[in-house]
Amino acid sequence: MSGLRLPSYHVRQTRSSFDCCLRFRDRSLLFACIGPQRHHRFVTLKYNCPSQKLTFYTVARRNHGSNTSFNNWNGISSLNNFDNFYGSDNFNGHTRSQTVVESQEVCHSTDIVIIQQRLAVLQEMAKRIITEQICEVETQVITFEQYYQSLGHFHGDLRRHSGYKVGHDKNIVSHFGKIYNSDGSFCTDDWSFSGHDIGSQTVVVQDNWNEQTSPSSVGSAYYNSRNSYYVSRYS
Repeated sequence: MSGLRLPSYHVRQTRSSFDCCLRFRDRSLLFACIGPQRHHRFVTLKYNCPSQKLTFYTVARRNHGSNTSFNNWNGISSLNNFDNFYGSDNFNGHTRSQTVVESQEVCHSTDIVIIQQRLAVLQEMAKRIITEQICEVETQVITFEQYYQSLGHFHGDLRRHSGYKVGHDKNIVSHFGKIYNSDGSFCTDDWSFSGHDIGSQTVVVQDNWNEQTSPSSVGSAYYNSRNSYYVSRYS
């Protein structure tokens, strides 16, 4: 599955709230919506979401064209060598490799509020780095999209759909404490890695995944989480 280019589909939605789930698996687009039906002159897809009846919804296939090189895109010098990180044909690191070097660590049951706080810090840190260290808004947008999309691959790992082990790269993580210098200034050292190196030192942490029950329960967790996004945005 690594590197497979799949078609993209755009949901033609109504103003009403609805329960929507969307996922890719193998070469098929699995899709379902629970809510008001609207017919358009596009392809209609169907799939049975966990704990929901089978319904239909119409979506339109998008043609995104060829890959865009962002090296000096539109003459913006701050984008010089942008493509070198993942590659010009691999904008968000979708094509990746993985080498597991450790698989014995055990997860901890930390209070969820503590986890949410730490992730919020990482979220705001990303905003700070992008806005303080990049002046051109175009470069800010392109860089954030690359970051956001590359992080999004992880949900496929968690759901065991991507073919990659669930883990983190310990070499990349080791640089976390060096983002800012001791005097509070931003560290501009080159740490001598690129997106191609991410995954080469993967640590797999043990969890409670069960081959018999987890595909259904984790799928339900994912679809309900996604539904919360659509309800919040479109209701």
